[in-house]
Amino acid sequence: MGLLEILQQEWAIRALIASSMVGLMCGVLGCFIVLRNMSLIGDALSHAILPGVVFAFMIVGYSALGFFVGSVIAGLATAFVITWLQHNVGTKNDAAVGIVFTAMFSIGVMGISWISRNEGVHLDLKDFLFGNVLGVSNQDLVLTSLVTVYVFLSIIVFYRQLFVTTFQPVIAQSMGISIKMIHYFLMLLLSFAVVASLQTVGVILVVAMLITPASTALLLSNRLEWVLVISSLAGLGSAILGLLGAIVFETTPGPAMAVTATLLYLLAVFFAPGKGVVFRTLQRRRVKRRVQQEDTLKQAYRLHENGQLSRERMEQQLGLPPRVLQANLQALRRQGWVAREKLELTDEGIHAARRLVRAHRLWESYLADRIGLNVEQIHDEAEQYEHHLTDEILDEVERVLGFPALDPHGSPIPAKAGLPGNPLSRLNVNQEGHIAYQQASEKVTARLWELRLLPGTLFSILRKDEQSVEIEANGKTLKLPESLAQQVNVEVEGGR
Repeated sequence: MGLLEILQQEWAIRALIASSMVGLMCGVLGCFIVLRNMSLIGDALSHAILPGVVFAFMIVGYSALGFFVGSVIAGLATAFVITWLQHNVGTKNDAAVGIVFTAMFSIGVMGISWISRNEGVHLDLKDFLFGNVLGVSNQDLVLTSLVTVYVFLSIIVFYRQLFVTTFQPVIAQSMGISIKMIHYFLMLLLSFAVVASLQTVGVILVVAMLITPASTALLLSNRLEWVLVISSLAGLGSAILGLLGAIVFETTPGPAMAVTATLLYLLAVFFAPGKGVVFRTLQRRRVKRRVQQEDTLKQAYRLHENGQLSRERMEQQLGLPPRVLQANLQALRRQGWVAREKLELTDEGIHAARRLVRAHRLWESYLADRIGLNVEQIHDEAEQYEHHLTDEILDEVERVLGFPALDPHGSPIPAKAGLPGNPLSRLNVNQEGHIAYQQASEKVTARLWELRLLPGTLFSILRKDEQSVEIEANGKTLKLPESLAQQVNVEVEGGR
């Protein structure tokens, strides 16, 4: 009988519907379980419901509704005992979970073993452990449908409370949201989901349907809304594909669903954008190539300053094979940093190289001044970090250091692109200078005219802080904002 013919059978349709609902429900609920680090509790509840099944059978016989009520009571009792042990006895969280769920599971196994000895009793432990989705009854289908609808409605209605208590429990308390009540409510939903999944994947494998699709979704997105959608789809896909695979290969459906969920997770592990192994490997290679190209640019700038720029000198200084050096130069040409016709830096290349040199020397200054490293220790560290420091970080480092002009080796620190080579902000208290004739922009020139600071005006620094620079000029005291002091080009006798 072919797959299409099998799927037309009534039992197959019931199995497919039940599996789909369990996949969707566990996928959505599992997101909150994983985000709240409750995966082990989910595993515990899935095992701990077994005594509830046993006692329900002893009271009402073989009844899906009886199993549901008994399992939910056992699940809630387990959650309460675990929480009580964690908060009142001082037992470690994972130890409390392990103690309670192994005891409950053992009681359930012993109970089923004892009941099965009686004549006429058909309570198969294997069906509870691994599920029997091919034997789903109409009553099971109705129960699973009701539970699925209830879980989805609960998450929609209490989404705000679940979101806040998951990510910001302190804020949740200040908003008057009871963290403990939300915790127990989530335990209730988890108990419902485990019981609804009992017939489909069993108590052993339900944790796979709760955790694996959610973990897959968290690799693919950082937004909770999308994580919920992706997780539910991953759960749905795992359930359907697992069931179909079980029918085709004539194996047990529950384990097939768990394996399918794991395969989807592994696909995300390797190919997820941003977090996947392949993406991170390619990203590391791109960063490595960029660093190597920037090192090539910086070395070309140093040789350019000394009038020694040549391919032979670059090979000697960088220690790169000719093929690698040629590839780096081609990349720099594509960015417009190296001239296409000959080995010569463009204006854009010089600006980019100066930024690297500025980052290197500022970071060396920071390591020496604020970390306390000696001059011999700072070079390699700066070589590594100069490629990753943003302009915002460099501006803050420069501000914290008081806009130094020289690095610990005595080399000049290039000014930020667009700013003057010798800004007023770099002068020390009591130091004198003249307003330069050449300013960075007409806007700066106009601002200086408003302050009566004409080209050639002599001034001295009276006071400096993080917000302003106070100077004396023309017999008057002026207070310049730090942002303006950084843009005013000055001349100092003897240079800087």
